[in-house]
Order: sequence, then structure tokens, then C-alpha cells
Amino acid sequence: MNESTPAPFVVPCRDLPPSAPFRWLAAGWRDLVRAPMLTSVFGAIVVVVSLAVAAMAWHLGRFALLAALLSGFVFVAPLIGVGLYGVSRALERGEVPRFKDCFALVRRIVGQAGVFALVQMVILLLWSRAGMMVNAFVPIEDGSLVSLLEFLALGSLFGSVFAVATFAIAAFSLPMIADRDVDMVTAGISSVNAVLRNKATALVWAALIAALTAVGLATAFLGLAIVMPWLAYAAWHGYREALDASAWPSLEAEGAEPGSTRSSA
Repeated sequence: MNESTPAPFVVPCRDLPPSAPFRWLAAGWRDLVRAPMLTSVFGAIVVVVSLAVAAMAWHLGRFALLAALLSGFVFVAPLIGVGLYGVSRALERGEVPRFKDCFALVRRIVGQAGVFALVQMVILLLWSRAGMMVNAFVPIEDGSLVSLLEFLALGSLFGSVFAVATFAIAAFSLPMIADRDVDMVTAGISSVNAVLRNKATALVWAALIAALTAVGLATAFLGLAIVMPWLAYAAWHGYREALDASAWPSLEAEGAEPGSTRSSA
């Protein structure tokens, strides 16, 4: 595509079978095996941050503090994810992944990752507010099983809406901004579009993420050292299979700041 031809507003997406996420996990595992040192470094960061959040919340026992810490993690997690996408990106290109290259990639897209984090923060705050509203309109009465079930049903309904929104935006957007010169709005809309076009595949992918994350949490967060890098590598391969972002210039190839242009050379 030449400079006079603008890139489309939404990145074209492909139709994917429900079995596709299992391919992504297989490819992600191969990346994990091929880059054990970097995987260990990023995995250790994930575990340390997770343990710090849990320990401080447990020690101080304040919901406001927990919310603040989780809010901080919302901003840190995308940067960790981008670093891991850099590993898969390098391996896909036949290069040797290096920590300094991953760190350089993180620095280049920190602005776009910040926009992503802010969007997730807004959803988190709305989710929290919705939970308080549910508790206000459907209070749980002592010893009343009916009121408890009503609260859980309505809370789950509202929670599922925010969970779907969060997943749809995040599914493919972060790997894309780590790979191409694209703004976060385009990446987010393209991710939502791909999820809506592949509902069954997205459902399988979300279930796998939830199951593997639960395993990581069940091991006192230690399992996250493997699970989180594995899922990040798999997400990279999911993005590469789901979206055709060839109309946008590669960050390295063009040497441009992320989101600075909507056309490719």
C-alpha cells in the first residue's frame, strides 16, 4: 500500500475454527521452550507483582487499597505482555530474542499501552460501580437463600457484560500495537470485530485463559510464572492468525512511533 492510500479503519480479520486456540497454545508452548531464560525473567516479574498485590491487600485488609493495587497492575500488565509479544515476534522472524529488544519495544509503545490500560481501568471502575448498585437494589438478607441467589444472578449478569467487553478489546489489540504502527483505537475496534466474527473461537479461547489462569492462581501464584508467558505467546499467534495487519507498517521496518500514521509505505 502506498502513502496516498490510507489504511482501512478496521483491520481485516479471518474466519477461525473453534479449534484455533489449541493451535495458538501449541505454538506458544514452542516459543516458551525456545526462549526459557526470557520466559523465566518475565514469569518471575508476574509472580512478584501478583504476590505483592495479594500480600499488601491481605495485610492491610482494605478494599480501597486492593482496588488501588489492582489499578496499578492494570497499567503494569500490558507492558509485561508487550515484552512477551516481543519474544514471539523475534522468534517468528528467525531472530534471537533479547531482553533489551523487548524492553525497547515496550518503551516505544508505552503510550499506546497506556491508552489500553486507561480503557481497562474505566471498565474496571464501571464494573465496580455496577456491583455496588446491584448490592443496593438487591441487598443480601441474613439467612435468606433467595436474596443471595438473586444477588448472584443479577451480579453475574452485569459482570458478564463487562467481562465480555474487556476480553473483546484485549484479545488481539495489544499484540497488534506491539507489531504494527497502529493506534490503540483501531487496534481495539479491530479486536472487537474479530471476536464478534469468531464468537465460538473466542469463547473457547476465553475458557482456556480462565482455566489456565485458575491453575496458576491455585498454585499460590507460582504457576503464573509459566501460565502467563505461555498465554502471552499464544495470544501473539492468535493475533497473527486472526488479523491481517499487512496494510500497516511494521514498527521496526518503518522506525515510526506507534500510532503516528494510518498509512503504510
